[in-house]
Amino acid sequence: MVTADTDSFLRMGLAVHFNATQSIVQALGVAIVTGQYADKAFPTEKALCLQFDAARTIVREAVKMLAAKGLITSRRRQGIRIAPEDDWNLFDPDVLNWLLERSQSPELLLDFLEMRLAVEPAAAALAARYASPAQKTAIRSAIERMYAAERGEDDGLTADIAFHIAVLNASGNRFFKQMRVMIATALAISIRYTNRIQGRQASAPDHGRVADAICDGDTVRARETMQWLLEGAQQLVTSQITVQPSAPV
Repeated sequence: MVTADTDSFLRMGLAVHFNATQSIVQALGVAIVTGQYADKAFPTEKALCLQFDAARTIVREAVKMLAAKGLITSRRRQGIRIAPEDDWNLFDPDVLNWLLERSQSPELLLDFLEMRLAVEPAAAALAARYASPAQKTAIRSAIERMYAAERGEDDGLTADIAFHIAVLNASGNRFFKQMRVMIATALAISIRYTNRIQGRQASAPDHGRVADAICDGDTVRARETMQWLLEGAQQLVTSQITVQPSAPV
């Protein structure tokens, strides 16, 4: 018979196990992404147990999680190896966050903006066609928060992110909606970067034009205004990239 005390003890044990695993994943994930293992072999499972003073089951779970993120491969007789960067799962919020925090590279942010340009204008057009009254209210609420942030009454970053996530949700497209966690993660860094270049927060009136088009049900205007909005951010990031001259032949 499992008593309330026993059940509570088991839950605490699971929480400790999960937290220990997450700590190892975080530490190793950052180490991999920042190139700390670039010129040396990745530790063995036994070495990781000693390094983190953790049980083998916890280390194995952490290794599985890193493998699921595409950062490592783990095979019998080959050990644990770091996967090529092209195999890393950029749609995983942890991986994307580690990469963006690594250097805040304009080139990586530009890749992110190009992906957004392929998705968000289409999402805005779909939102103009399919958004429910409640979803339109969520979009309007995010714009009101952006105006409040300009008055110093709210946080501009979270308000900006709330707007873009509300548009994805209002699109009705299940694939676009699934991207909201990844986009929110990268937006937190991307918006800080572009705001720093501009010296101000994102413009509430500019975002409001997209919201107006969506709430008016104008699919063409919604698509075009969202594209115009993102292209402005794209130009800002592009301006920070120094074009290297070609090497002489």
